[in-house]
Amino acid sequence: MEPSAREPLVRKPSSTYRTFPSSAARRLDKEYLASLHNKRLYLAVFAAVLGNFSFGFALVYPSPVIPVLEVYPIPALKLDPHKASWFGSVFTLGAAAGGLSAMLLNDRLGRKLSIMFSAVPSAVGYALMGSAQGIWMLLLGRVLTGYAGGVTSASIPVYISEIAHPGVRGMLGACPQIMAVLGSLILYALGLILDWRWLAIAGEVPVLAMIVLLCFMPNSPRFLLSQGKEDEALGSLCWLRGKDTDYAREYEQIKDSVRQQSRRISCAEIKDPFIYKPILIAVVMRFLQQLSGVTCVLVYLQSIFNKTSVILKPEYDAALVGLVRLFSVAIAAASMDKAGRKILLFVSAGVMLASNLTMGLYIHFMLPSRNGTTTNETLLSSANHDAEPTSYITLIPLLATMFFIMGYAMGWGPITWLLMSEILPLKARGVASGLCVVVSWLTAFMLTRFFLPVVENFGLEVPFLFFTVICAGNFLFTGCCVPETKGRSLEQIESYFRTGRRSFMR
Repeated sequence: MEPSAREPLVRKPSSTYRTFPSSAARRLDKEYLASLHNKRLYLAVFAAVLGNFSFGFALVYPSPVIPVLEVYPIPALKLDPHKASWFGSVFTLGAAAGGLSAMLLNDRLGRKLSIMFSAVPSAVGYALMGSAQGIWMLLLGRVLTGYAGGVTSASIPVYISEIAHPGVRGMLGACPQIMAVLGSLILYALGLILDWRWLAIAGEVPVLAMIVLLCFMPNSPRFLLSQGKEDEALGSLCWLRGKDTDYAREYEQIKDSVRQQSRRISCAEIKDPFIYKPILIAVVMRFLQQLSGVTCVLVYLQSIFNKTSVILKPEYDAALVGLVRLFSVAIAAASMDKAGRKILLFVSAGVMLASNLTMGLYIHFMLPSRNGTTTNETLLSSANHDAEPTSYITLIPLLATMFFIMGYAMGWGPITWLLMSEILPLKARGVASGLCVVVSWLTAFMLTRFFLPVVENFGLEVPFLFFTVICAGNFLFTGCCVPETKGRSLEQIESYFRTGRRSFMR
């Protein structure tokens, strides 16, 4: 790296990272726009988020498969209620294990290689489910695909936040959620025409595409600098921003930030508000995100629609909800850098609260009362209890679910992932992101594992009323604890937590 080659590009450093250039400096405007529209950045993001597509595909795999396997003619593959609850929930245990692994992998292998590593258990898991001869193969396949999802959940948001241009970081930060939603939608759609074995085989396609594309993508400049690879980091940033841009200025600012946090986090440093406050905010957000009930709804979607006797067939309802979810998260991606993170979180929590309350009250007052055993059979055994709606009032659970998913996808879905990658300090980012994923998926496991027993013993309305209370907590937590990060560089956000001065966030 020749200093003379970089000298014309280096300008006098400023006290803060300039997210948007002055309108008076036309050359800076041109360079800014060039770096903002560099197609290579978007290619790198697309290659990474194929992992999220696979994750979304695998997460909702039980939704169309459980009703089929409950009446499957081969006894070795037939699901009873107990096995069905494990088939739906064991994915989240694998995801929690993947999150634990990511604590080590993110800092040792780097973000990109961690994502590529996840392709191995994912491919093996899909192969096991596609060729399953017994329940154990289905469960092991779910664990492996869940493990891969846990690794990507912790690695991809961090990778994107570290390579993204500040001007589009909000939009790109929503891409993992968009692709996960798209993966779920494709699964629902393919479930209308494909056998459950072919569904698993179809899951191999995005995994293979991801690993091939990532071979040609750069690693995160921040990670490379933390490993002392300065030349490689500069080359990576040049590739991501374009040669005709002021990438050297951004490189120096990133380098200064990494230098200040070059040491690994120690136990004593956990007491520092600069460290524990952003970690606590990120962990609690992931905890509340899962407690709002989204994983239960997605995993048991067709069974819930069968129980509530929606006017349309459950499989078509599920595909319709997936389409609404995709549309909503796209709106969030487009508005995140304009409206801001907090306003979308408020709107999201309010919509989810109203939707869960509507669903709970509808089930309590409109469905005929049943004893626990009958309720459970109705929820799980769609083949034996076909929906026979008698009026259009049965559209209420479909609309409530659509609005719930819409609210989640516009705020607490994508923004929780984005904020995790934005606010965590660099020296703790790898470990803390893994911790967030572990907390998230252990919470999801507890909910999905005990959702069916709770429904069996207390009724379907109880979980939805519980989710309503949690959504009220989401609203309060957003107002009291979540900072606005719209249009701020990662360095500005770190300065805010380090000093407590809100001037860094203005």
